[in-house]
Amino acid sequence: MMRPARLAVGVVSAGRVGSVLGAALARAGHTVVAASGLSAASLARAERLLPDVPVLPPDETVARADLVLLALPDDALAGMVRGLVATGSLRPGQIVVHTSGAQGIDVLAPAAEAGALPLALHPVMTFTGREEDLERLAACSIGVTAAEDDEAAWNVGEALAVEMGAEPVRIPDSARALYHAALTHGANHLMTLVADCTEVLREAGIGHSERLVAPLLSAALDNVLRHGDRALTGPVARGDLGTVRKHLAVLTDRAPDVAPAYRALAKRTVARSLAAGVLPDTAAAKDLTELLDDPAEGQQDQ
Repeated sequence: MMRPARLAVGVVSAGRVGSVLGAALARAGHTVVAASGLSAASLARAERLLPDVPVLPPDETVARADLVLLALPDDALAGMVRGLVATGSLRPGQIVVHTSGAQGIDVLAPAAEAGALPLALHPVMTFTGREEDLERLAACSIGVTAAEDDEAAWNVGEALAVEMGAEPVRIPDSARALYHAALTHGANHLMTLVADCTEVLREAGIGHSERLVAPLLSAALDNVLRHGDRALTGPVARGDLGTVRKHLAVLTDRAPDVAPAYRALAKRTVARSLAAGVLPDTAAAKDLTELLDDPAEGQQDQ
């Protein structure tokens, strides 16, 4: 694997992701020469994770750098790239990296036309913007995307990921949007699901809800990662129509905001259980699906 030379790194901007990746690159021996940031939180984060690094406007930060790290919100990325090209801040030979999961390298086309090497490096983890994120990088993967026919660029992206302590995984540009949708569905919606679960327990008067469900949820996550759909358990996987009907009724009554999500996820569980042979009774699967599709279910006691 090609190892990049020691590089001057410019971080735009010093948010949770940019400050941590900048610190990871510095730990690998590169030099962070400048960072940009406007909010008080970004400035404090840069001071903590990138000590003695000057905070400059984006164009000046980029002009000093061999490796430009664009750690920006998805919707801000294209405008920033166009602006940097328009101001002449980018130059041939620079490596321009963005950290967006949803975007491929097309968004960096103006930079590539200016002679820069475009890369997308997306760390598959959540960031707090604190020092512990540097250690968490060692347990995560980074999705690497480069131009399809540019093996040298792929190698540079993979080497940078390894230097930051992560495992590189090649993500074709054409798969980038679906890749990010899958990760978002898994991680962000899992957080929403767990928060709903603990909130419903608290509203039922059950204390220490997080401590109550932590072993159950940890085991469920471990089981599905190890065994896939064969690990499915619970009333849907058993075809227990009566229990599911009770769930719909009580959720509609006591947690109406949660009931639609329960219906949607239960329907997916029916389909996956049936396909995996966990729920072999097709009649039970049909009955469950009809129950979950019926908007009147859960309303009879209202």
